[in-house]
This record gives sequence, structure tokens and C-alpha cells, in this order.
Amino acid sequence: MILKVYTKLLNHFGPQGWWPTSKLVEPPEWEVCVGAILTQNTNWKNVEKALTNLKIADVIDPDSIMKMNTDKLAELIKPSGFYNQKAERLKRFTEFVMEKESVQNFLKTVTREELLAFNGIGPETADSILLYACGRKQFVVDAYTKRIFNRMGVIDTENYEQIRNMFEEKLPNNIRVYREYHALLVKLGKTNCKKEPVCSTCPLTKICKKKI
Repeated sequence: MILKVYTKLLNHFGPQGWWPTSKLVEPPEWEVCVGAILTQNTNWKNVEKALTNLKIADVIDPDSIMKMNTDKLAELIKPSGFYNQKAERLKRFTEFVMEKESVQNFLKTVTREELLAFNGIGPETADSILLYACGRKQFVVDAYTKRIFNRMGVIDTENYEQIRNMFEEKLPNNIRVYREYHALLVKLGKTNCKKEPVCSTCPLTKICKKKI
């Protein structure tokens, strides 16, 4: 069922192309890390506004974030919501990254356990960094994933690790599939499998066992 859903979504929506990231940030993976922190409890459109503010002010690089006054940083990332908390968290996270001497060294050496031990990073954020920034095969489970597969009757749990393990056991050993699948589930969650679902045009209607 996991692979069948992937094929149906890919045929219906086509490739989502979430990557690579902006070429305005060096290394580009750093923008993924910043975005992963800012996207907590908000949508990506708001994060894009905050990232744009940082780019315009030319302060998105790690050194600038560490040196910047927290209040000023909070003002720049205000569109992302919870900006005071996120400004403090982003500064701490940047310091955490630079303890590895460079962003690139962080991307190569950081472990999932280290990320989860960082106060303010949960499994979804950690796996997003590992998948999209570090280039590791770590499936990201978000609210859309849980909603879609619970409604379909494929799972009956909200447990993050159980769902992640299920996907990683069934999917090909291919990082592009991991990234594409996550993006396709987000697309479906926004267009059809909303809180109030639109089942009439959903590409999964024929195989969904839990009709709403």
C-alpha cells in the first residue's frame, strides 16, 4: 500500500521539486536548517517571508545570526510566528552547529541523537534536517502523513517512530523517493486530505478504506 500510494500521488500531482534550495545562501543546505527551525507551528509561506527578510538584511549566515541582537533577529523572523522563542532557539541552534567548526562538517557528522537532544528539536524537525540538509535517508512524518494514513486505515497510531519505521521498511533505498514522497503527502494534505476532506477529487479515493 505504501508504494501504491506513492505511485498514485506521483502520477496525479507530478514531481514536486522541493530541492535544491535557494542559491542565495552558501552553503544552500544552511537555509534548510534555518527553515526547519522556523517552520515549527506555522506554514511554509510564513517561513519564506522570514527567510526573505534575513536575506535582504544579509544576515542569514551563521556568523551574522550568532552576533545579532536577539530582538533584531526576532523582528526579522516575525512572519514565522512565535518569533521571540524562535529567535532564541535559532541563535542556540546556530551555536550548536558551529561547535562542529563549520556548517559542512555539521552536515557530515551530526547524528539524529544529537539533534533530538537539542532543546526545541523534535523528531520531525530532526528528520527534516537529516533528509533535506544532510542528504540522509530519514523519512519525515508530519501531521499530513498521520492524517492521510489514519483515514485510509493503513495505520491506527499517532506514534512518530512507528510510522517512520513503517515507511522506511517499505520504501526503496532512494533518497529522492523519500523527499518526493514527503512533498507529495504535503501536497495531498493541502489540496484534498484537509481537516474537512475533499474526497471527490482525491487520487486515493478508490483505495481509501475510511471514507469520510
